[in-house]
Amino acid sequence: MRSLDQKRLLDSIFSRAAKGSRIVKDPEPLRPDYIPPKLLFRDEQIAAVAQIVAPILRRQRCSNLLLYGKTGTGKTATARLVLKELATKARDLSLSVCLCYSNCRLAGTEYRVVLDLAEAVGVKLPFTGLSLGEAYSRVASQISNGNLNLLVVLDEIDFLAKNSSGNLLYELTRSHDMLSPGSVSLIGISNDLRFKELLDPRVLSSLGEEEMVFPPYSVEELRLILEDRVKLAFNEGCISDAALNLCAALAGSEHGDARRAVDLLRVSAEVAEREGSQRVEERHIRIALQKMEQDRLVEALRVLPLQAKLILLAVVRCETTPTTGSIYKTYTNLSERVGVETLTPRRVSGILSELDMQGLISADVLSKGRYGRSKQVSLLVPKSLILDVFAQDPVVSSLV
Repeated sequence: MRSLDQKRLLDSIFSRAAKGSRIVKDPEPLRPDYIPPKLLFRDEQIAAVAQIVAPILRRQRCSNLLLYGKTGTGKTATARLVLKELATKARDLSLSVCLCYSNCRLAGTEYRVVLDLAEAVGVKLPFTGLSLGEAYSRVASQISNGNLNLLVVLDEIDFLAKNSSGNLLYELTRSHDMLSPGSVSLIGISNDLRFKELLDPRVLSSLGEEEMVFPPYSVEELRLILEDRVKLAFNEGCISDAALNLCAALAGSEHGDARRAVDLLRVSAEVAEREGSQRVEERHIRIALQKMEQDRLVEALRVLPLQAKLILLAVVRCETTPTTGSIYKTYTNLSERVGVETLTPRRVSGILSELDMQGLISADVLSKGRYGRSKQVSLLVPKSLILDVFAQDPVVSSLV
């Protein structure tokens, strides 16, 4: 393309962008962390959570609460909405109520979660240099000395259970016995009903005082949620009914995930904008779905542990139909080439099962009679995509 043509192309794109979106008038209601003025189809859950946390307004400790449900069922939105209204009421009553929301996965470590708690109660802690116990002790002293009532929401609490010592959860759940005056109450949010199996029994007995399961949204509920977001975010008449119905149906087929439905709506609007369309049509929804699935696969491949990457690469490299035996032989060769410890055949078989559960491969068990059983493996992801993603890995790239 000649330089003049490139200049005109860029000028056209930037001029169109400068005029603003034809379709989206306000992108905020399409963001994942947006809390709408009214949370549809969650009145029952909102009321139940509010009833449980209400005693904090009487300067009493409230019961610890666990909120369960699949992704996009309104757990986080419900908790944050109740927290927001609780903060408003506490201010009106001039109460020393402290509220803290922390996403454990984004925080990454127990210490960073404690930093969030410290900020909520007005304690300054160094980013490094203190033990977890000392850091939490300072937070607890501030709560007790100030006779504060702290309500903590730990989103993705299962991350702490799976990836840390569990000491912080233990300290938080026993705080109501240790603090006087003052109190700490906890709301934990998780997509994983099984994460309790990882908890110390002492933590579990205190943490699970009350539990609530959020059901998936139906297709009709998703459609009305999307209609509500369209009114807030889109210019009038900028999405067809057929596109809206398709968006709700696609999200409804994936366990009623409202977050994914809104995300699909957002990406569809971006696709339509880039195409120069006046409104979102069904084809934009389908293109957006393809793009989101591609992005999901890229991220799933990118964050795989090193051993899982080597095993998946062994599947790619097998010249014949991959079986457990041929995969293990190829994997052994690859791991030796990069100087990584070779896992046992049993562990490799377990990781193949995990990759199967993630939808990256299909592993079917084959019976070989008196020779035992094996797995016949086929890829569910294009080889080219796997190689492109792994080429960015500093260890595995030398094998691609």
